[in-house]
Amino acid sequence: MFDDFLLRTLQPSSHDLGGFKVHRTLPNKERTMVGPFIFFDQMGPAQLLPGAGIDVRPHPHINLSTVTYLFDGAIGHRDSLGSDLVIEPGAVNLMTAGSGIVHSERSPSDVRPQGPTLSGIQTWLAMPEALEEIDPAFEHVPAEALPVIEGRGATARVIMGDLWGQRAPTTTYAGTIYADIALEPGGSIPIDSSAEERAVYCALGEASLEGMPLEPQRLYILKPGIAATLRSTSGGRVMLCGGDAFATPRHVWWNFVSSRRERIEEAKRAWKAREFPAVPGDDLERIEIPEIPKTVSYP
Repeated sequence: MFDDFLLRTLQPSSHDLGGFKVHRTLPNKERTMVGPFIFFDQMGPAQLLPGAGIDVRPHPHINLSTVTYLFDGAIGHRDSLGSDLVIEPGAVNLMTAGSGIVHSERSPSDVRPQGPTLSGIQTWLAMPEALEEIDPAFEHVPAEALPVIEGRGATARVIMGDLWGQRAPTTTYAGTIYADIALEPGGSIPIDSSAEERAVYCALGEASLEGMPLEPQRLYILKPGIAATLRSTSGGRVMLCGGDAFATPRHVWWNFVSSRRERIEEAKRAWKAREFPAVPGDDLERIEIPEIPKTVSYP
């Protein structure tokens, strides 16, 4: 029965980062992109110890855009463009790496004494080849600027693209859909069938799709054009993502994504040579190049 609407289920790799877990479903050896989405991480949920916090030191990206979206907590973002902003639940941070950007992510100082909370999703979106080398950019879209659809015990916030007749103001570089769906006990919502590639992910609580229970931290890839309805008995939080399929493969190495292997090699050389720009106000630390021997290609 479930084969009628389901293409594949991706299992996560989970990592304990000291106080909180990260569950990664993309990239995956079985399926590595859904629309432009090439990286899909869930952070937490976690309650960190008093005085603790996350400290992701400055590191580089090229030829992609990152999307940070929180359910709970706060993350301070700084980048080499001079952006300095705290992202909070329901808002969107879209950072376009383009030809190259450096950023850091840290718990704000005012939430550290009591012990920060952390819960959310971070994704990377591959860029169309013609746009990979555009100028880097940063965009913050507050929660109140994003469309919200309510009804039948469901509240859906459109993060990117067109869904349920509403369009998010967030910039997109390729056909993209992305939404946060909160289901109350007994709630339901139909999944838009217009996107070429779609996947659903149960981040919190409980949900089912056409009667199939969704295991937490699994990415369920749907068949094109198939209509389906999400439901929850006890309440849950589900992410919907996808968009247009990419016709050409992408190569991934560490924080670098590109359609060209040689571009990744150049980025590796430039980071080692300290040729990327610094992050104003956070230029005393950085993450060094890891020992990863192989660049991976993803169709």
